[in-house]
Amino acid sequence: MPRLTLNGKIIDLKKIVFITIILVLIATNIIFLIKYFSLGKELKETKEFVKSQQINEKLLGFAKLFIEKVLKAETEVSFEDRLKLENAVRNLGDEEILTQWQKFTESKTEVQAQEEVKNLLEMLVDKIKVQ
Repeated sequence: MPRLTLNGKIIDLKKIVFITIILVLIATNIIFLIKYFSLGKELKETKEFVKSQQINEKLLGFAKLFIEKVLKAETEVSFEDRLKLENAVRNLGDEEILTQWQKFTESKTEVQAQEEVKNLLEMLVDKIKVQ
């Protein structure tokens, strides 16, 4: 095997190649490790974004149903529609909105109901996350 001399020391070419390969492998492992953590962070952010979009879809779906069945209603809201609305608000999984919904449904006067509708719609809009 060829040997080199460096300042009077004999260096085996095999050792040089072996050390070079080890250093290259260590460098690539470091690069892969950095990329792994970077992708992990990106995946976490993407999951959070998808979750907020799903929440937004539910909020907007309920708001649309509420506007269609309550605000645009020309007659009293049917039992079926009230049930749909109740299920939709519960499916949101948001206690604050559910509490506000109950304040609206338990209103004794039309003025009180109108005030609670304003509060409910404001709360829905505030809960929508803009990304």
